Amino acid sequence: MLHNPDPRIALSWVIQDIHRRGWATGTGGNFSAVLGRYPLRLLMAPSGVDKGLVQPQDLIEVDAQAQVIGGSGKASAETLLHLAIVKERGAGAVLHTHSVFNTLLSMHYAPQGEIAIAGYEMLKGLEGVTTHNITVALPIVPNSQDMAEISQTVRALLQQPTPPYGILLAGHGLYTWGKTLFQARRHLEILEFLLELTYRKLTLIH
Repeated sequence: MLHNPDPRIALSWVIQDIHRRGWATGTGGNFSAVLGRYPLRLLMAPSGVDKGLVQPQDLIEVDAQAQVIGGSGKASAETLLHLAIVKERGAGAVLHTHSVFNTLLSMHYAPQGEIAIAGYEMLKGLEGVTTHNITVALPIVPNSQDMAEISQTVRALLQQPTPPYGILLAGHGLYTWGKTLFQARRHLEILEFLLELTYRKLTLIH
């Protein structure tokens, strides 16, 4: 698909594509794209809908206080995390998946607090990475139903001198982002690939 200039068509296509890949089964995951910054407006899939069926007209608009200002449907409680990432990283889109591999690894590595990935050529698919000879760390945040608390933890991680390319919630899933929707999609593809490699490497070792 070409990068469709209609944000509703583009975002609904990306959501359906993610669902087809098995990274957001059923109602799992949540996804946003910035419609405007002054004032801030996000285009999002409503909470509790089957992500494989989301159509352009189903998307909702949300303001900087996580309130629905357009469309019908409820905003996900995790909208606060999307807003934190957009504000701290200047992201144009945020994608959150519940793949088998990111969920399993987020629990396996939770005691270490991060997953460190190094040595793979595919790391160069991440914006600004020009060599395989690098270590990319994905921090793991304990899961909670208190999204305000998690969003504050995420904000602190994103304010580090070298912010991460993605963040995992333990037993929950991956958040990644990009300057544009399709850069965020690329980052998601790269990180999901690297997380699957990490899992398969563990099975080889054991």
